[in-house]
Amino acid sequence: MGRHARSVVVLAKLNKKQKALAEKIWERYRGATDALIGIKRGLHITGRVERAFLRAMQEAFAYHYLRSPEFQRLCADQDFYPWDLRRQDQLPRIPYFFVTCLKYHEVKSVPDEDVALTLKSSGTGGQTSAIYLDLTSLRRIKRVVRHIYGDLDMVNDIRTNYLCFTYDPEVAKDVGTAFSDKLLTGLTRVNHVCYAIVWDEEKNDWHLNVSRVAQALERFESSGRPFRVLGFPAHTWSVLGQIVKERGRNFRFGPRSCVITGGGWKNFDDQQIDPRIFREKVGRWLGIPASNVRDLYGMVEHGVPYCECENHRMHVPIYSRVYVRDPITLEVLPPGAEGLLHFITPYHHSYPAVSLLTTDRGRLHESCRCGRRSPVLELLGRAGVKKHKGCAIAALKVGVGK
Repeated sequence: MGRHARSVVVLAKLNKKQKALAEKIWERYRGATDALIGIKRGLHITGRVERAFLRAMQEAFAYHYLRSPEFQRLCADQDFYPWDLRRQDQLPRIPYFFVTCLKYHEVKSVPDEDVALTLKSSGTGGQTSAIYLDLTSLRRIKRVVRHIYGDLDMVNDIRTNYLCFTYDPEVAKDVGTAFSDKLLTGLTRVNHVCYAIVWDEEKNDWHLNVSRVAQALERFESSGRPFRVLGFPAHTWSVLGQIVKERGRNFRFGPRSCVITGGGWKNFDDQQIDPRIFREKVGRWLGIPASNVRDLYGMVEHGVPYCECENHRMHVPIYSRVYVRDPITLEVLPPGAEGLLHFITPYHHSYPAVSLLTTDRGRLHESCRCGRRSPVLELLGRAGVKKHKGCAIAALKVGVGK
């Protein structure tokens, strides 16, 4: 029996009252998610935005309840249904998937033929998280990313050169980090992109080509165009430091250029550099202001990016909400308390991870001196004694070649 057919059978087993209630809610709030995503101030949460977010989550909650057997079971297990969600303070009660379960279970809310892109977070341990994006989800996440970075003054129409410390997406079409960098290069007009991690046909493996990066940096500096570095901080630190040392002098890219790192240090924790030192040295090497060296947090299963502002604080955008839960009781904790991070977002259309509990630790702060009206997310690392290895670690372990 096909996946879509199985969903239809399960839906038929819902009692008529449950199905009618969910359908009524979905029809009532249909279009609310796209209305929320149409708001361009991505980091400006107001009362109007809060109401728009609640309506969007009511739509998404009912939509996935009607279409995902796995999500229906979560709702039954946690005894919370779409018709129970009426107020903003109830948003944390939306039944959540634990992020690790997506490594073992395939969940979709659309038939297979509607899936336009499958993204994987594949690790060295053999387990793979996969998410399935249809055209609606792809359209939505592109708008979300553009609006968030627009509020950080990082979107323009200037032709820009890019150095990406990740896999070439033309080869690694289904890798989450490659897809993320592809989205970020779309924030400007693209002049040229150099992907540092390339496929070696002879060795049948990926490797980080330092000489290719050095040559690209020379060309990019000579062009006089704005320049952006995207990718893992460990690569940014080690490769740029090596190139500048061998070159004997710093580059001069200027204030229109920037660095956006993401993915953390993973299995390079013992080499992790203090963020302030990292920003100052990388900025000096490239000849750009240290304030233009930003970090971001994201995961392929959730999709929404959390990027630093000019004060180097990560903001929660209007298109998602973050809650901090006690790792033992799973109770929602107040701002300033440390716990497990729980993310919700309504933009997913093709799979039901609208509510996701992660293995990451963090805390929330209510404001930032930059003036943007959104909470600040502070990351504190991984929970537990065993690391959950993903595509970031796989990329960090690729061989380095000249």
